[in-house]
Amino acid sequence: MSGYDASAAARVVVGVSGSLGSVTALCRGAAEARRRGGELWPVLAWEPPGGDLAARRSPASVLMVEEWQRLARQQLVHVLDEVFGDAGPGVPMCALIVRGTPGRALVETACRDDDVLVVGAGQRSWHRAFSGWVARYCLAHATCPVLAVPPSPLESELAAVHRRNTWRLRLEPRHLLEKTEKVPPEA
Repeated sequence: MSGYDASAAARVVVGVSGSLGSVTALCRGAAEARRRGGELWPVLAWEPPGGDLAARRSPASVLMVEEWQRLARQQLVHVLDEVFGDAGPGVPMCALIVRGTPGRALVETACRDDDVLVVGAGQRSWHRAFSGWVARYCLAHATCPVLAVPPSPLESELAAVHRRNTWRLRLEPRHLLEKTEKVPPEA
């Protein structure tokens, strides 16, 4: 990045994992970067399988680090391509892969006071206590403003379909009619 002045533009740092929540956060982060006239910094954090402690214990893991980095880079490129396509986000973008836990990687990347950190808030359900830990970590440790984006309404619909398939329940056509009647025609 020679000749690049990182302090010149406002940054919107977004945690990306490929989950529906992170895709929603990425779209919101791109809109926020456009609104602020800043740059979009999507960050994918990765760790060796089993964590760094397990990787240090295994001599073979040293040989695998490059492969794990390649897979993380490939996943980030795939998500960015799926979300933005060839058109891109409409703002300058600096995509990063960072080795470390997601919360710490995001907080360390969004280290300036004028940064904005955008994260998915996690699912709204009974197991909420076990989800959204990255968002909670970022809210507790970030030195910049944090925007916790609620999950997309489609995420709860997808979870309901998944539960229905898991329990092998029949899909009643009247449920589909009730859902479509609630959606306004211009949506």
